[in-house]
Amino acid sequence: MKYDEFAFFNQQLAAMLRDGIPLEGALRRLCQEMRAGTLRTELQALEAELAKGTPMAAALAPRQLPELYKRMILVGVKSGDLPGALTMLADYFQRQNNVWTRLKSMMTYPLIVMFVAFVISTALAFIWTCVIGPSMQNVFGGMGVRLPAATIFAFSTLQAIWVFPVILGILFGLVAAVIFVPGLRGKYLWRLPAFKEATVSRIAAALALLMKNGVSLPDSIGLVEKLESSAAAAADLHQWQKKLATGTAKFSEVAASNRLIPPLFVWVVASAGEDLTAGFNRAAEIYHSRALYRTEVALYSVLPIASLFLGVVVLSQAFLVISMFLPLIAMLNNLSGS
Repeated sequence: MKYDEFAFFNQQLAAMLRDGIPLEGALRRLCQEMRAGTLRTELQALEAELAKGTPMAAALAPRQLPELYKRMILVGVKSGDLPGALTMLADYFQRQNNVWTRLKSMMTYPLIVMFVAFVISTALAFIWTCVIGPSMQNVFGGMGVRLPAATIFAFSTLQAIWVFPVILGILFGLVAAVIFVPGLRGKYLWRLPAFKEATVSRIAAALALLMKNGVSLPDSIGLVEKLESSAAAAADLHQWQKKLATGTAKFSEVAASNRLIPPLFVWVVASAGEDLTAGFNRAAEIYHSRALYRTEVALYSVLPIASLFLGVVVLSQAFLVISMFLPLIAMLNNLSGS
């Protein structure tokens, strides 16, 4: 699901409901203007169920929409302020889209560079194995001259030239899997500062959103734990629930030990006193800003490093191939001199 499109949809839906347009009619009109896709299909199915008189809870249950969204819609309906809930959801998903877009930009360029390096390495390996290599072996075998050290090193290295594209291909596949497979992304990418702080911001924003609409702290933590893709974050939230169940009241004690949640987060939330909603909101803003800053710094660092990596891969293999022609160049020089 594209969060920017989802956020814009909820902003429009909230505005139409404030103008007095019935929910079913607003959904129908907005769906007509949306492009075909999973989101439109799910929302059209929701509108059809509501038009038949199905209660909101029953209509939402089978829909392939974010669980946080479905929970907040029910909270908004129960409180009588569905437009307000939709507006807060729009802000939440827009913020998540901004962070994730920057994170993807940070990782896309290295992936492109790795893929280009893999293609070039594969092409060089194919050319050497099928075209240049066999001819060079015949030439060197009949020359009867002492080969330069660079040529000897290159010749021995080029015998295993397919190691280069294989390693690059495996590396590209692993990095792509970690980035694009949600389970792997949540398991490994949280170790990177930018992804870690984006995860912390998402958790804080979700908790603030739920508690602002009247959901209790234990219930909010339980729901966010189910939604969280990061194993480390889910473990922290589960630990919070266990401490709350034992009667621990102070948030600083509830979140005393964590794998992913940093001490600054705990301090910011605890400093809000009894108003934990404000504390979570403030923590979400702080870590949202930190995540954006780290992605910007990482992006400017990744570009030159990735370019250098591509240059090293290409030049190293080009050097090996060129070294094979050194004896021929020396022979031509000798012939021209004589």
